[in-house]
Amino acid sequence: MNKIKVVVVDDSALVRSLLTEIINRQPDMQCVGAASDPLVAREMIRELNPDVITLDVEMPRMDGLEFLSRLMRLRPMPVVMVSTLTEQGADITLRALEMGAVDFVAKPRIGVTSGLNELSGDIVEKIRVAAKAHVRRLANSAPASTAAPTQAAGQEPPRAPLPRMSTEKVICIGASTGGTEAIREVLVPMPADAPAIVITQHMPPGFTTSFATRLDSLCRIRVQEAVHGQRILPGHAYIAPGGRHLRIDRSGSNYVAVVEDTEPINRHRPSVEVLFHSAARVLGPNALGIMLTGMGADGAQAMREMKDAGSYNYVQDEASCVVFGMPRMAIQAGAAHEILPLRQIAPAVLAHLAASPGMVRHRI
Repeated sequence: MNKIKVVVVDDSALVRSLLTEIINRQPDMQCVGAASDPLVAREMIRELNPDVITLDVEMPRMDGLEFLSRLMRLRPMPVVMVSTLTEQGADITLRALEMGAVDFVAKPRIGVTSGLNELSGDIVEKIRVAAKAHVRRLANSAPASTAAPTQAAGQEPPRAPLPRMSTEKVICIGASTGGTEAIREVLVPMPADAPAIVITQHMPPGFTTSFATRLDSLCRIRVQEAVHGQRILPGHAYIAPGGRHLRIDRSGSNYVAVVEDTEPINRHRPSVEVLFHSAARVLGPNALGIMLTGMGADGAQAMREMKDAGSYNYVQDEASCVVFGMPRMAIQAGAAHEILPLRQIAPAVLAHLAASPGMVRHRI
């Protein structure tokens, strides 16, 4: 069996040693090199041709984002970011995912040895997923900035006419690995009067606030972390807080968000299964389901429940996925009405809504 070859890039000798040990304990992977900065890493990558690199953000001589930008333009390869769990670290991590990093590990600020060892299972699983991910070349040289990008002056996301919007419709989105950019691709075209959108993206605590803020700066709709008990309103998107489940319930004539700390489902919290199951139960034919890129099977069976309850469902196709796990399982479960490239999903949803804005449709 060919082992996954990994190069670790981190300016901390302790972190390099710990990550090397964690990786080398796995029978299917090997740390073939450990670099203290990107310039050393560059030579290692040329010489060792690794399958995956882990990359710290804050390093001497060249920061991680600048190195990632150059790497994804010149020699695209799977990258797992190692990010400090701070507000600034979250912003930088989201920028790295935008630039093509497959996933990230939240490095503890204190208790690094015990913290990384506790995260060892998560670390090696992310490396395994990254080794199989579809990585694309970064087309343009984007500046390595921690600030969220904004729409250029005079430019607006494309808008489809939605003449008589139904306030009953709710769009439910599930995603995991590669999902932060896929979600952005779906949300940016949404008009200000779009139906309410409820999102579960697998993400740990500390990152979803920055994720929501970043999306809010890009979109015509308002994007925020979901708050327990708040009304789910048209023109808004609600993201499951990291480390907590999000489901939909009804209070009188209103839909409301329920945020809770119940046990993980399918090893995830938040879990797409929780959101989609509630959509099937509460929304029925007023739901539209979207399954985006991600590893595993979370949400597949509940998406089939949505379909059986009358929802109309879209699943991202393999060619446009970073990881074709959750979409594949949703398709196998018979949950999909349409399987589309990522860039076609938002236009398809808008066209579907425009064709029957106030009506419930049943299509098999």
